[in-house]
Amino acid sequence: MDGLKELVVDNPLVAFTTLLLVSLTLPPLFERLRLPGLVGLLFAGVVLGPSVLGLLDPAGDIEKLFADVGKVYLMFVAALEIDLKEFSRNRDRAMKFGALTFAIPLMGGILLGRWAGFGWVAAVLIGSLMASHTLLAYPIVMRLGVTRDESVTVTVGATIFTDIAALLVLAVCASLQGGDFSPLSLTLQMVGLAVYATAVLFGLDWAGRLYFRRTGSEQGNQFLFVLLAVFLVAVGAQMINVDKVVGAFLAGLAVNGVVGDGPVKEKVEFFGSVLFIPFFFVCMGLLLDVPVFIEALTDRLGLTVGIVLVLFLTKFLAAAIAGLWFRYSHIQILTMWSLSLPQVAATLAAALVGLQVGLITAPVFNAVIVLMLVTSLVGSTTTSRFAGQLPLPIGPSVLDDNISDDWLATEGIPQKPFVVVVPISNPSTQRYLIEMAAFIAQHEKGYVVPLAIAPAYAHMDDPQLLTALTHHQQLLQMAQAISDAVGTEARPQIRIDDDIANGISRTAREHHAQLVVMGRSQTEGLRARLLGSVIDNVFWASHCPVAVTRLKKAPIEIKRILIPVKIMTPQTIRTIRFGQVFAATHAASIILLHVSDPTHSAQDLQRFKDQLHAVLAEGDQVEYGIKCVRHDDPAAVILTAARHVDLVILRSMRRRTTGGLAVSDVTHQVIGTLTCSVVLFGEPHS
Repeated sequence: MDGLKELVVDNPLVAFTTLLLVSLTLPPLFERLRLPGLVGLLFAGVVLGPSVLGLLDPAGDIEKLFADVGKVYLMFVAALEIDLKEFSRNRDRAMKFGALTFAIPLMGGILLGRWAGFGWVAAVLIGSLMASHTLLAYPIVMRLGVTRDESVTVTVGATIFTDIAALLVLAVCASLQGGDFSPLSLTLQMVGLAVYATAVLFGLDWAGRLYFRRTGSEQGNQFLFVLLAVFLVAVGAQMINVDKVVGAFLAGLAVNGVVGDGPVKEKVEFFGSVLFIPFFFVCMGLLLDVPVFIEALTDRLGLTVGIVLVLFLTKFLAAAIAGLWFRYSHIQILTMWSLSLPQVAATLAAALVGLQVGLITAPVFNAVIVLMLVTSLVGSTTTSRFAGQLPLPIGPSVLDDNISDDWLATEGIPQKPFVVVVPISNPSTQRYLIEMAAFIAQHEKGYVVPLAIAPAYAHMDDPQLLTALTHHQQLLQMAQAISDAVGTEARPQIRIDDDIANGISRTAREHHAQLVVMGRSQTEGLRARLLGSVIDNVFWASHCPVAVTRLKKAPIEIKRILIPVKIMTPQTIRTIRFGQVFAATHAASIILLHVSDPTHSAQDLQRFKDQLHAVLAEGDQVEYGIKCVRHDDPAAVILTAARHVDLVILRSMRRRTTGGLAVSDVTHQVIGTLTCSVVLFGEPHS
């Protein structure tokens, strides 16, 4: 055992391998136990740390490196995930609630810190640890379909205020630690921080947009630019005596609008979610001294319980005041409280900084870990309970604004003729793909553009290019024959491009296409996860909706179509429109399936069903059915219903959490399991 310990401690490669193994295996195991995956990472850190096995040393070079990098990356991703558009929609109320849910816990924490015998600076830091919040339960409100409820959007918007304010307090406290506290030093610190923040927010945003515009489709270089930006800003923050996590958060806000929701953001978040952020939580566990932790739960139980109780009470008080001010219902108030409870990202990063600079003691740090565990569990549980009682956000405005005769009208694009672009590369799946596109184009009195893209070479007379062009010409001749058999006009095109996704999206734009129909492979490899697949990039770059198909039978043989409907949004309506049009081309029937949370009332389900009837009445008249089910596992319900249909049409969505662990929506849970034909319907930036 001693030999193994020496090998792990003294060998950075073995330590790195150990971290990889832990990050891969423990989060799924703890999630099976209905515990957050990050709890498993913390547990691994405790077991592998000096308090138990001693296999990893928190003072080791590799551990210190990943603790710092993970801390920076965690705050960067937290800022990157803030929806600035959602914040701007309810900016006034979000700022008001943000101020309340920051100031009240801050004051409560300061009073608790002074009562426990800490100095003013340490007490203020303890208060700031309780003032921010992490949207750990946001995937739950997404699953419940209530993200558009104002109480939810206000709480989400308040995150930007609480995180910035908490990190500013951290920056001031850390800079004052060990120095003389004076109004002049505080003023100079705040002025320097304000100047630096302004330079980062505006300068990095300008530089990022310029670089992205000039590099075009070079996503690898854009990814490196984002990484360089975050660590450069973090280093710059240290140079002005501000902690690096403040710089990382500013960098995330600065590039938020630059990367948008595209493939570069996917790569940045994926890179952090599988590597840096899990390593950070493991390294946090290494810092936990088990005897001191037990002491925090026994001898210092009053401090630990006090921190937890003060947080719960002050967060509730802030939500209650804001809810009464905004005339919210008691369920909305409780939802705001439960969403603002979890303390993970900013809290842990700030606690680690406070411990490192000597602002807080080990018992306080351990109490913060307890706080994180309790709030993560209670916040998730209460959010599921209270948010499930919110009424589904459906209203006439959604229908009035989006029902039109032009079911896929694209802003700024001529509405007629209706053009469907069909990229082709696989002869074995080409027939079904062309037939589906031809049916839709014929129904809409338009035409199809079969598209073959040949890879670009430095010399246009390269023999490999000539061979590729000949092959693609044969594919287009087959596509022309299939379109002629259906009776739809086809305008085949060959394009030479060094990027397939850009070639598809550019051709669609040049032809004023209303729809792109693509094929999808059965599996998605690691390379696609790391570098992004063609489909992901087309979803991001295309100006019009994209239908990605995996057809198991000829379109004419598809008679029963299932369309799961989560919430009523313009995107949902257009997905239903697509299903209606395709069904109308060959007299098929559609089934709309809505899986609601068990806590939703029968009245809510009936209202939603009435809205679905209204949507269907405005589109192509086809045979249809509507099924509303209350169940806590939408994926299981969809998979059961899919056994009796020929085609399932799903919407494309992807989200991640600030904790860095990927959260799949129902689409990604079921698409790999379905055995029938599938259409993945996505819109630009969806």
